[in-house]
Amino acid sequence: MAVSLSEGAPHALEEVYRQYAHLVYTIAVRALGDRGDAEDVTQQVFLAAWRGADRLVPSPTALPAWLIGIARHKIADALAARARDTRRLQAVADSDLAAPSNLPPTDRTLEIAVIAELEAMGDPRGTVLRMTMLEGLTHAEVADRLEIPLGTVKSHARRGLIRLREVLQEVSDDV
Repeated sequence: MAVSLSEGAPHALEEVYRQYAHLVYTIAVRALGDRGDAEDVTQQVFLAAWRGADRLVPSPTALPAWLIGIARHKIADALAARARDTRRLQAVADSDLAAPSNLPPTDRTLEIAVIAELEAMGDPRGTVLRMTMLEGLTHAEVADRLEIPLGTVKSHARRGLIRLREVLQEVSDDV
């Protein structure tokens, strides 16, 4: 079976899935505690296995060990994504901008769109924009705090502002 998979035989993935999906799913559900996330991880594992089948060195124990290794990486990715989402939600909740505002509904909609986009940008671009826009730091101060080159801070700020302009244009067109 491992030989067929490593050679790219179309039926091989089906056989491998039939034999090892339950194992991968069980590991994922125990690690993640959520059946939906475990199903997603299981699917990602077998897609990664199919895409990387040429790297599999067939042996009697290689296939299950290889699949479990892929599963561990996909589970770690899912846990990291979960942590990022939690941090984003916490940042919005802690933000002064998240507090009720007296702005008109149109302005409040734009404000919410900016907050959401800043959180979706992630690190370091979102962090750079939050530090410059919300904390009022200069690019040089941001570079010092984040310990990244000044040119990199300026690039992130520019690209982030371009993205914010696009988002604001989309939202204002809808409002």
